[in-house]
Amino acid sequence: MKKILLLVLCALPCMFVTDVSAQEATIKVDILRQIGEIDRNIYGVFMEPIRNTMDGLLYNPEHPLANEDGFRTDYIEAARELQLTNMRWPGGNYTLTYDWKDGIGPKEERPVRRELAWNVMDRNQVGTDEWLQLASAMGVESSICINVTTATLEDNRNWIEYVNSPTGSYWADLRAKYGHAEPYHVKYWHLGNEVDGVPWQAVALTSKEYVSYARDVATIMYFVNRGCETCTQPIFLAMGSSWVFHDGVPAEWEQWNWDVIDGMITQRNVEYIAIHRYWGGGFSNEIENQRAPRVFLGDWERHFDEYISTTANQIKIAKIKHQVPDKPFHIAFTEWAPHARGHMQTLAGALHFNTFLRHADYVKRANFTMFTSLLSRGGDGQTYKSPFFHMFKLFSTNVKGVSLDPYVACGTFDGEIYRDIPYLHVSSAYDEENRTIVINVVNRNMEEAIHTDIISDTGEFDGTAIINTINCDDVEAAYTMNDQEDYLPFTSTVKAKGSSFSYSFPAHSFTQMILRIR
Repeated sequence: MKKILLLVLCALPCMFVTDVSAQEATIKVDILRQIGEIDRNIYGVFMEPIRNTMDGLLYNPEHPLANEDGFRTDYIEAARELQLTNMRWPGGNYTLTYDWKDGIGPKEERPVRRELAWNVMDRNQVGTDEWLQLASAMGVESSICINVTTATLEDNRNWIEYVNSPTGSYWADLRAKYGHAEPYHVKYWHLGNEVDGVPWQAVALTSKEYVSYARDVATIMYFVNRGCETCTQPIFLAMGSSWVFHDGVPAEWEQWNWDVIDGMITQRNVEYIAIHRYWGGGFSNEIENQRAPRVFLGDWERHFDEYISTTANQIKIAKIKHQVPDKPFHIAFTEWAPHARGHMQTLAGALHFNTFLRHADYVKRANFTMFTSLLSRGGDGQTYKSPFFHMFKLFSTNVKGVSLDPYVACGTFDGEIYRDIPYLHVSSAYDEENRTIVINVVNRNMEEAIHTDIISDTGEFDGTAIINTINCDDVEAAYTMNDQEDYLPFTSTVKAKGSSFSYSFPAHSFTQMILRIR
């Protein structure tokens, strides 16, 4: 017999009105089936001065919402609301020809440079000091991406001295002269950006060239403050693949990742491989319609999962090869974003976070591209919070603790490349301190709700499940400022006592459940 969930919600544009469940499913959670600790650094963002995204939008001293440093307070407040943890800067492709020394000192004396990555004139009004002021205002940890193509070892050695060394040496004293006597204590340093990107970079490297420079620059930057007991010692992120498929041309990303992992895993203070991938940007010439739901929500999720799994397996092999089983070495997904609009973008965003959580044993950092995209903008430039923002917030403020490995049995569908893709994509987390379980579910069935039995294999649910749902009648429609009041998640409760309860996940929805367990 079909089971029916009827919700009457005044027919809001991005809420569901009626859903009829025609499928059955089971989700089992077990607090003993743990994947790994959730590192809150997966709730990070990336910011690059692409044309006017920094100088003109985020940084605009003339704007009525600008703070005393010239940065927009609506974006700063959004960062704090989302409880963002870290921000990566300055790039991005921008870094491949960036000279950090152009961005320090009196602003009126800074040079205007022809920026090669985005073909604009760069005024260098937001440099190292301004960037770190912004990070402080946002309440996030800063991480810096260095130039490993046109910069020298000396350039990068001087940069970490400027940022992290106590006064008494030339570059640290220069920082004090420019208004910041104390070191900034930046811990995380990215060893370049997308240097394998031959088709789109002004300067690119082979994996052999990259590993050679990255080892040398990591060593010299570590040596700068190695004898300083009060200094923050750097942790480095090596640059993995970014060229998977570009303009119809595939690359040997697996080989690049292996070369970097194999060459860097024994390097002191290098603890991550950074990988980039933009969902919806193409990964096979066999797919004609990248935006078809079965492709965008199906094939792309499977591809992302394999992309991460392959890299994680390469780390395991390298640890065995080099006999370093205890060496910290993780995956940092330092650029990600779904290329879509409206509700499809929001569902894909939830699939990203679910995938990171399902690989919580290896994925320890992630940075959404770009920070300023977390707020949508109306025609007059005013910002508003779209369902994507609210989806991000549900994860960043509620999902913590340890990631669980849920059992899911449900119907499947076929993509263009992959077969037997489950309609329900599920992640789960257990917060031992608060005795709560969070279950995140994306229903990829575009037509039908899925009635689901939710079972706890260890312990019992205790009380009421808080349920937040994000959905939209028209999954292809763009979000608009006029509808912003309709974009808040719909919150409801369901009795959840004992070892099981049932719920129907609406078609094309993202649902988050918060439950107490004893």
